[in-house]
Amino acid sequence: MAFKPLHDRVLVKRVESDEKTKGGLIIPDSAKEKPAEGEVVAVGEGARKDSGELIAPSVKQGDRILFGKWSGTEVTVDGTEMLIMKESDILGIIA
Repeated sequence: MAFKPLHDRVLVKRVESDEKTKGGLIIPDSAKEKPAEGEVVAVGEGARKDSGELIAPSVKQGDRILFGKWSGTEVTVDGTEMLIMKESDILGIIA
């Protein structure tokens, strides 16, 4: 299924976190927090100003981003868990 977000929405796939700490301890699944880092899978065409002018999105497909802990809505697309969020929920792009 092809999925295209609308307006200023972004489809994000979470990036898995490390299984071990820097000291070498293995972190069990029950103690892991969901990562607040992901990869942009698809981007809508952007928001619109009151005048109707289109505001281009700041992110593009393939960007690695950071987002807030409670950002977005979890969805399943083609059997993969992803997030749909507003572009304003994105904190920054990882260079």
